[in-house]
Amino acid sequence: MKISFKISLLYLTLLFSTTNLSAQTPGDISYMSSGGKLHPLQALMDVRHYTLALDIDIAKQQIEGYVEIDVVLLKATDSILFDLYKGYAIRSVQVDNKKGGFAQNGDSIFIVKANRFTEGRHKIKINYGGSPPIAVRPPWKGGFTWTTDKSGNPWVAINCQLEGAKVYFPCKDHPSDEPNEGVDLLITIPKGLSVAGPGLLQSVKSKGEKATWHWKTNYTISNYCVLFNIGKYKVAKRMFTTIEGNKVPIEFYVLEQDFDKAEKIIDIRERDTKILEKYFGEYPWVKEKIGIAQVPNPGMEHQTMVTYGDKFTFEKVGGQDYSANLYHEFGHEWWANKITNKDWAHMWIQEGIDTYAEALFFREVAGERGYDSLMVNITANVKNLKPIVQAESLDMAQVYNGDVYHKGALFMHSLRYVLGDTLFFPTLKKFITDVKYPYNEFFTTDDVANFFSKESSRDLKPWFDFYLRTTNKLAFELQKVRLNTYTIGINNSPIDLHLEILTADGLRTVKIKAGKNELLRINSKTQPVIDPRGWYFKKVTIL
Repeated sequence: MKISFKISLLYLTLLFSTTNLSAQTPGDISYMSSGGKLHPLQALMDVRHYTLALDIDIAKQQIEGYVEIDVVLLKATDSILFDLYKGYAIRSVQVDNKKGGFAQNGDSIFIVKANRFTEGRHKIKINYGGSPPIAVRPPWKGGFTWTTDKSGNPWVAINCQLEGAKVYFPCKDHPSDEPNEGVDLLITIPKGLSVAGPGLLQSVKSKGEKATWHWKTNYTISNYCVLFNIGKYKVAKRMFTTIEGNKVPIEFYVLEQDFDKAEKIIDIRERDTKILEKYFGEYPWVKEKIGIAQVPNPGMEHQTMVTYGDKFTFEKVGGQDYSANLYHEFGHEWWANKITNKDWAHMWIQEGIDTYAEALFFREVAGERGYDSLMVNITANVKNLKPIVQAESLDMAQVYNGDVYHKGALFMHSLRYVLGDTLFFPTLKKFITDVKYPYNEFFTTDDVANFFSKESSRDLKPWFDFYLRTTNKLAFELQKVRLNTYTIGINNSPIDLHLEILTADGLRTVKIKAGKNELLRINSKTQPVIDPRGWYFKKVTIL
């Protein structure tokens, strides 16, 4: 049933009353997707804080509790809208400590008031409970994972980036609004287990056979990072000094059965932090922690408690142990958690630049050859079936594909060559370090393009558009016209470029003019190789 906002509030109130319409058992959530076009009722609402208090019944695989949402309404309204998976039962709603009328329609909760909610700050409390959706293929197809460790201890994980945090708590499910004043999580579980959560642990209070873990964040945080993991954890700790001289603890919530492997993971985390800080500035969450939680699925970038599920297996890069998943998810502390997309349409910013950060790791430990080796692999994985920036106001399902990673990283690789290292690396670092606490900004592709254009004193928007908003490639034609003489033609360069050409006499660099039908004559005893290092996304036709 679809609600028309043209019908009278009285009719809506009588129709839905104050009861739950659709308490359902868990089912398929494959239709769910975070983000998309912002609903008008949510556009007028700014979320300031979440308090989430849940009792986790592991035996029954159910949750029960409430969320308190502090919001600022930008203008008066007769309805407030939150998102929540329809399988939960809404027990009651309160607005500013008074019973509120509500309607649960699909995955939406409409809270209504006959004489309107006034402009300004309000506190909404929603009591609810039920059986969460079960994750089908976490973290890509999310929900709850209820499993056990090797010793039979309960092990619970949550993933919800694709579907959104509405998988398990009422929220405004859109990337453009984060709780400016942070989040409090009060999670009650059986004694003897631990809760790994975001921010700082405030307390663990026991009552009977249960214990309530209170985690609190000091920063804004994306909805899909407002979650926790439960296990028979033991905590390994080490203090880390950031590039700016601040002390921040590294904390690894590792299963007791794997505690002997914890120091190695912390060694790797310390090394990786130093590399990421070199390129992107100080670790963003120095008031909290560098957290890691072991989970039964591949890891995710959950803010200050990045998850790890690689089973302590590593590859060798430059003679050092390396986990791509462990490094990539941690890189999201800068690209995703600090620099956050305003809209999933611009997801390449977090995924593409973070994938490029992996190449920078290779550069640090294995030199430029190591960097090139990974970029060759990344480029080979570009599918180029559709632009990676297709439109605005898209949801996660419309955007998510491998090219937001691979082509996004290739774009950054190309931008490095276009600008040169002495400009590119300082500009990249300046972009992310210019964002000050408490990180209330959100970003689009044009924001990134405008920043790099300003710093380079060049209009780079055509270059951004060419790579990110089309499926075009630089199109070269190579033709042998006589003995030891070749021509190279191109007519679709969006900006003036330098081009490397490998000839029998070595590497030479030529200039290409934007949009001009260039025909370059090259003398070489061997067939020239255009752009041998693979700086550009290109197609070479040999005539």
